[in-house]
Amino acid sequence: MGFLGFLVLGLIAGAIAKLILPGKQAGGWFITLLLGVVGAMLGGWLGSVIFDVGLESFFSLSSWLLAIGGSLIVLLIYGALTGRRGKK
Repeated sequence: MGFLGFLVLGLIAGAIAKLILPGKQAGGWFITLLLGVVGAMLGGWLGSVIFDVGLESFFSLSSWLLAIGGSLIVLLIYGALTGRRGKK
């Protein structure tokens, strides 16, 4: 997958992760989307280490699941570091 495809995948995965997490996270949409790109990188790395599957194709279900999972992890860590708790 090229750089632009990876960037778009991370941005969309960050938006989906924001929708999945309950409550209001700190940082707004821009920070969330940037964290989504970082989360996609984390998800791709974890997928290659644990499952021997990476972010190879933009239209692969495993790529999307890894990117969204990584984005959720990064958003949870960011929320814990900023100290703001979301309301349900």
